[in-house]
Order: sequence, then structure tokens, then C-alpha cells
Amino acid sequence: MIPRPFWIDKLNKAWTLRSIVWLSGVRRSGKTTLSKMIPGAYYYNCDLPSVQRQLEDPEFFYNNLATSSTIIFDEIHQIDNPDNVLKIGADEFPHLKILATGSSTLSATKKFRDALTGRKLNLFFPPVLWNECVEDFKINEIDKRLLFGGLPEFLLSDNMNHNLYSEWIDSYYARDIQELFNVRNRNGFLKLLHVLFLQSSGQMEITGLAKTSGLSRPTVISHLEALQVAHAINVVLPFFGGGKKEITKRPKVYAFDTGFVTFVNGWNEIRDNERGFLWEHLVLDMLKVRYGEVFYWQNKNKNEIDFVVRGIDNSVHTFECKINPEKFDPKVLLKFREFYPDGKNYCFAPHIKKPYKSRFGSLEVEFISTAKI
Repeated sequence: MIPRPFWIDKLNKAWTLRSIVWLSGVRRSGKTTLSKMIPGAYYYNCDLPSVQRQLEDPEFFYNNLATSSTIIFDEIHQIDNPDNVLKIGADEFPHLKILATGSSTLSATKKFRDALTGRKLNLFFPPVLWNECVEDFKINEIDKRLLFGGLPEFLLSDNMNHNLYSEWIDSYYARDIQELFNVRNRNGFLKLLHVLFLQSSGQMEITGLAKTSGLSRPTVISHLEALQVAHAINVVLPFFGGGKKEITKRPKVYAFDTGFVTFVNGWNEIRDNERGFLWEHLVLDMLKVRYGEVFYWQNKNKNEIDFVVRGIDNSVHTFECKINPEKFDPKVLLKFREFYPDGKNYCFAPHIKKPYKSRFGSLEVEFISTAKI
């Protein structure tokens, strides 16, 4: 197993704030492997009938554990009373540290109500981050990460196995969509998913998606919500507030992983014109882990900032994505700062070994390869 010190550290910090941590991410992202790396933890696979029987009496179950324990409930939504098991653990056994995992968020199943409000901390677990590729997986080739994607099994393969991606999509529909959201039109749903991956990083247009997939507008909207909750897509809303010419109603949609973008496009190598928009996906993951909510900015003249994050005291931080930092052009940033003068500016490029800063007029831009997360 490849150690994941970044995530172990985040879990330990999360437990200082709440006794329950909910770790969610797509299927085969490595949640189970990560949970088994936690020293001395009791691991329970909730897919197993024997574990389900043990958890029918949560109080008895917890009373038979060591006084100070770390407990992992993997795929906890498979049991009948998951919110009750976690609530009793948090309220009656506060000395315990509990990790619950699932492919989707808690809101993806009706088994969870509002009983855990104030008792849990949500932690999103994306495909392997670029900083982990370099530091832990010892993969320095950006094309390898972009082409294969960041699911550990896929990333560590010697060759791109298209069967892995097809199998994942089938499993995702059966376990995360059909089972949790009761979606029955498999062909329509998968066609929509395919179109979204093909158009990844583009602006979302519901009518066009409905026409292409053969689904109604209400069905497309419903499926988009399910896909977002189940982490297959990242929806990035436009940032606005400084002028009348800003885009306000066209969210962008990113596939959860670059490997599936290259798979649906049938690419076996990364060409020069494809690296830039694929690199945006990796930067977006880093920013989501660091900040949570991420936006993009565009005006009606097509001037665009890749990503924007709200800071404190009305500050707004900008993030541009470049494979080659020498191609950074400050013109749009200077225009943006006319409306939003306060905030830090960053340019992400994958092969920067040591961060550095450059000045462009009155603006300062820091060039980095990974987020300070």
C-alpha cells in the first residue's frame, strides 16, 4: 500500500473538531485502503451480514470496544439504521473516533435524516491529488496523471486498461445511482454521463444536454443533481457582483476525473492542446479540498479567470491554470482587479519546483505547482 500521509493528517485534524468524520468520494477512489492505514483502528465492512447483525444493537456494540478506540464503518449506508448507530456513538461514547465512509454524501440516501447535525465533519476524498502524485506515488509525469486519471488502481497500471473504466461506469450506475436514486433509464442516464464527460470543463446548457441525451429537461436536471451528490461531476458556478457584463447563469461542469475524460474521447496519449483543460481538473480538486466552494469568472467579452475563491473581508483570490507558466498573460487579471481589487493571485503550473512571485504592474502573482493544502 502506498502511504497517504496527507489524508491521515486531515483525518486526525478533523477528529479534533468532531468525533464523527464522514469520508465521501467516488467508488474505488481508495477510501477503504485509506481507512485500513489508520493505526489500531477497528475496521467494519458494512456490506457484510455479520457486521450488519452486530450493529442492530449499537449500545451493546460500543460497550464491547476498548475505552479509547478508532472505529471505521465502511459503506455504512448498507446497514438499516446508520444515523442511529452514529448518533449513539457520538452522544454516548464521545471518547471514540468514528470514521464512516460512502461513495456519496449523507444526503444521497433517505436512511440519513438530520440526526447528525453538529456531530459530524464532512471530508471529500477526490482522486489522487497532484501533490500526492509527486510526493507519495512518485509519479512526476503530468501526462500519466492526466491520461490514466487519479483512481489509484488505474493510475498505477502500466497500460491504460479501457475495461477498468467501463466496469467502473457500470458499477457506479448500479451501486450509486440505481440503488440510491432509483434511476431506471440506464441508457439515458449513461448517455447523459457520457456527454458530460465529453464536454468536461465547458458551460452547462440544459436544453442541449436534454436534446443530446434524449431525456426531458426535468429528468436532466434531476440526474445532474444525483451526479453531483454522488461526486461524478463538479459544478462550478460563475462568480459575479462587480459589473453588468459578467456571466451570472452559466455554470461549468467538470468530470470528476481526467481518466474518464480521456476514456470517453478515446485518447491513448495527451496532445499539446489537451493538457491545459485537463490540468484545470487537477487544480479544481486541490482547490475544493483547500477551500470547499470554488467559482469561475467570465464576462460577456469572453475574458475569463479559471477559478475564483472568496476570501475574508471582501477579498477574492484568483487561480489561473497553465502547463507552461511562461504563457501566463495578466491582461484579464488586470481587468478583473478593476472590480475586485483585494485578494491574492496564483498561477498553477505542474512542473514548478519552487514557488516564486512576479509583478505585473501593481499586481503580484505567485506561481506554484500545488495548492497550500
